[in-house]
Amino acid sequence: MPTYVTLLNWTDQGIRNYKDTAKRAEAFGSAVQKLGAKLVSVYWTVGPYDLVAIVEAPDDETATAALLQLGGAGNVRTTTLRAFGREEMADIITKATG
Repeated sequence: MPTYVTLLNWTDQGIRNYKDTAKRAEAFGSAVQKLGAKLVSVYWTVGPYDLVAIVEAPDDETATAALLQLGGAGNVRTTTLRAFGREEMADIITKATG
């Protein structure tokens, strides 16, 4: 399944409700699962981003739907990166080199 790395920043609403962040992460994991995806892990970070989430989804549309639901709750803003594993990158290189 494709992997997505999501960088998250709390909104004003999200930081006001920081005490609920672990519960919100659990709820996001459940919502993602209902869409046929998986929340692999969540990390709370120090630096320019407040959290990092790793999500696996069957396709870009499913990942986007999950992240729209997350953003729609109003607690975070997201930046998402499509990540490629070693085998996927080997296939990409094979395609690139003909």
